[in-house]
Amino acid sequence: MTEVNSNYQLIRNQSIRICSFLSIEDHISQPVMYVSPPKWQLGHTTWFFEQFVLKDGMDNYKLFDPDFAFIFNSYYNFIGERVVRYRRGNVTRPSVEKVHEYREYVDKFMAEFLISPNAHAFKEVIALGLNHEQQHQELLVTDIKYILGANPLWPVYDVNSHYEEVYNTSDGLVSIDEGVYEIGYNGTGFCFDNEMGRHKVYLPKYTLQNRLVTNGEYLEFVKSGAYKQFEWWFDDAWTWINNEKINSPLHWHSIDNEWYHFTLAGLKKIDTEALLCHVSYYEACAFAEWKGMRLPTEAEWELASGMLDWGKRWEWTNSAYLPYPGYLKAEGAVGEYNGKFMVNQMVLKGSSTATPEGHGRSTYRNFFHTNMRWQYSGIRLALK
Repeated sequence: MTEVNSNYQLIRNQSIRICSFLSIEDHISQPVMYVSPPKWQLGHTTWFFEQFVLKDGMDNYKLFDPDFAFIFNSYYNFIGERVVRYRRGNVTRPSVEKVHEYREYVDKFMAEFLISPNAHAFKEVIALGLNHEQQHQELLVTDIKYILGANPLWPVYDVNSHYEEVYNTSDGLVSIDEGVYEIGYNGTGFCFDNEMGRHKVYLPKYTLQNRLVTNGEYLEFVKSGAYKQFEWWFDDAWTWINNEKINSPLHWHSIDNEWYHFTLAGLKKIDTEALLCHVSYYEACAFAEWKGMRLPTEAEWELASGMLDWGKRWEWTNSAYLPYPGYLKAEGAVGEYNGKFMVNQMVLKGSSTATPEGHGRSTYRNFFHTNMRWQYSGIRLALK
């Protein structure tokens, strides 16, 4: 468990570093339901280790505060009642200071537990907890951006932030011949349960672009009037953009006939060479249709990943988020981690500049609803 012990504190410290640029007030804001306050995320990732490791694995462990399970449980019905998601920003107490005390308290006992004889029996749960925290570190970055982007003053998070300044370094096309192939996790390290169930798929010959769509390319789509032209959009998407008054990617702003976007370093003119981000599945599909192309499937993307330049943006695929053959949910609360979300969502592959180092894999299956776009999500096109 020596490596786990070392990684534990490194990963836990990274969450604190991400939030170190925030004011106290920034920690409690929740402008929309799907954005969680940073304070809640700091508490929730701590509660995971208390609930699933210390409470069950350490003799005579005393909960920091019995009410915290109600406040910081996310969606685990097996655990019990919880604050509903859209009301997390209403929980002004405990204070940010108290949440930091909570983290220090749990980390102290985790340090003791990780060198105890019981630790090995909890090795898989601890690894899940660390990867869970890394997921929340990416969410912290994107949620903080949404929180600050909703502020009419567009405040700067960090003047040295460069999450948006990412560029293509490859071009051309990648083709895969027709055949029967295997996809799914096939390693010895950590993976999430939704990656398991390696299985065969048949694919006709296909071709993907070895580059992602840039801001400049998407700006042409916007300027063409595509957001007012129904022919590019799914019916659900057309209803969405009209009901929500959508006319550009999230965080884009037209000011005095110039296009800007809000970045974590503040409001800036759009860099047309940088990679597009913050688009929904709906927008990705409409753009592909406008270009006479399509989105790749999850299997196509994964099989070609060894030849693709990826890892800069989450890439929408044209595959529904469904269980792989033979998928089995774990018993109890841990089984709620992925399985119960396998409906009405689409798969994204790759990773982004906000993804913690070492957290990405070609088999990783990210998933969001078709209208979600607050993540660093972009577009890779496939030939029809």
